[in-house]
Amino acid sequence: MCGIVGYFSKAEADHKAHLDKALQALSKRGPDTQVSRILSPHVGFGHARLSIIDTTDCATQPMTDETGRYTIIFNGEIFNYRELREQFLSDKKFHSSSDTEVLLDLYIKMGKDCLQHLNGFFAFAVYDSIEQSIFIARDRMGIKPLHVYDDGGTIIFASELKAIFAFPIEKEIDFDSLALYLQLNYIPGANSILKNISRLQPGWYMTIDRTGNQSKAQYYQVPFDDTNLISDTPDSYEKAKGELRGLLDASVQRRLVSDVPLGAFLSGGIDSSIVVSLAAKHKPDLNTFSIGFKDEPFFDETYYANLVAKKFGTNHTVFSITTEDMYQHLFDILDYIDEPFADSSAIAVYILSMHTRKHVTVSLSGDGGDELFAGYNKHDAELRARKNNLVNTMVKTGLPVWKILPKSRQSKFTNIFRQLERYGVGLQLSPQERYWRWCAFVDQGDAQRLIKANHSISTAEIDKRKEVVLQYVNGKDSINDVLMADTQMVLPNDMLTKVDLMSMANSLEVRVPILDYTVVNYAFTIPTKFKIAEGHTKKILKDAFRDVLPDELYTRPKRGFEVPLLKWFRTGLKSLIEDDLLSDSFIEQQGIFDVSEIRQLKRQLFSSDPGEVHARIWDLIVFQYWYKKYFV
Repeated sequence: MCGIVGYFSKAEADHKAHLDKALQALSKRGPDTQVSRILSPHVGFGHARLSIIDTTDCATQPMTDETGRYTIIFNGEIFNYRELREQFLSDKKFHSSSDTEVLLDLYIKMGKDCLQHLNGFFAFAVYDSIEQSIFIARDRMGIKPLHVYDDGGTIIFASELKAIFAFPIEKEIDFDSLALYLQLNYIPGANSILKNISRLQPGWYMTIDRTGNQSKAQYYQVPFDDTNLISDTPDSYEKAKGELRGLLDASVQRRLVSDVPLGAFLSGGIDSSIVVSLAAKHKPDLNTFSIGFKDEPFFDETYYANLVAKKFGTNHTVFSITTEDMYQHLFDILDYIDEPFADSSAIAVYILSMHTRKHVTVSLSGDGGDELFAGYNKHDAELRARKNNLVNTMVKTGLPVWKILPKSRQSKFTNIFRQLERYGVGLQLSPQERYWRWCAFVDQGDAQRLIKANHSISTAEIDKRKEVVLQYVNGKDSINDVLMADTQMVLPNDMLTKVDLMSMANSLEVRVPILDYTVVNYAFTIPTKFKIAEGHTKKILKDAFRDVLPDELYTRPKRGFEVPLLKWFRTGLKSLIEDDLLSDSFIEQQGIFDVSEIRQLKRQLFSSDPGEVHARIWDLIVFQYWYKKYFV
């Protein structure tokens, strides 16, 4: 696991000082060594290393082949590198035992076709000194990030935006991206918060030729064909359970390769428990880690995590924290974020990663199960919404009532009213519009009203960006279309971004076995009936391990931890809101947001009926903190 940065300049330019500054910006991602090299008058590569496989100097990057022609920088891991070395490179003499050298030689032998053989997560670049070209690729699911800046004369690519900011670039806000961020709490797709900076998409590669021309192509797409699913008979279900279990076992086993201490996150939920149950088979001394919440016993899941740890004999550590502990690290998190990202659950991931890193350098995680196997409430809601029945008619009819009732997550009844209104509004929309609305915190109009009218926002451009995801949502009886949309938007842009950012802020590598492409490919051959029935999410995933996991996991209520943002905003962060980031004077001076709209949100925040406004305030705080750091 590492951080990479590189550039191509049409004009001859010495960017060595900028490269070194960029590597310092990536030092948490790669604390062990930072090395920069100027490869030609037009090209420079830099690498910040977190040593995982072959920790010796032989595996230091940038790495050049023995001919001197090819140089690689690589962030990630290739889990099947030993098999690839044996299968395709058995006649080659290796100078290290690293996956980096295998990847470089495989690229030299196969070019872009090497991507079809890689099992892992990665973003890497290879410079060909004879062709004077750069080849860049990103892993299939988007587990590792790769940002690209292009102003027509210089191309800079890096693991994080903060490395690009080390170069003398012009920073101009993309207001279409800002409008989408204010809806979703993150920025979806290939675009970033800034013009001239994009993301290389999951499963894509790009080349930069000697003149600076770019070309991009897709080498992998999640297979999605609802007409070609396995049959939904009882016999098929039993066979599918066995197949899924075998694929997950192989995936976990692949991800145990490491020359440094390795463990696993264990929340006590189904997904992380499955990963731990499989890892413990192959690694008897497995270390597992959980966080418990001292002052929030309703959300504390350590009882279930302890059950799993005891059953599989892991060396289990519980980090017992308070919400005050989380508050103390709030500004560390805001300082690390280099593009607005406001999923507040990132705070808990940061704390877990920080404590876990004190014990191990690598951790397995259960991410991906909800998106592949229909684990969210919205999946159950969508299944119900696609039925023409009396309940849906009654909910739609009662919508005027739901709209006027108090709504929040703070109590049982106000949360029910919140869900009824959200569901009722969704029933009035098309499947595509409903999908987007249920991914968002507010509708497009509410988000855009926050931005001053003099800033150009293109409805056509926003619709174009949304269509990249919504093209998969077809509204048929199956909801595999919704799961496919989740793998394209929610997974890479929210869930995986969150884990990558917060783990890398603590120099911890996190591996996600459920997102092995063999598991993903198989998941999209499974019919909806096997994944979800009304009130029963992730059915096949749970059933495949029912004889392995503790029974209590199957009867426990599902509770997502709620970060107490509202409490913080009304106490310790009140001055930050009123007198700094959202003060009238700063809003007017900044010239981005409509001051009257911001005032209205603040009035609601400090009223007796705040509703869900704290999520919108958090959006704004994250953006404003980022803006002051990089623009003021």
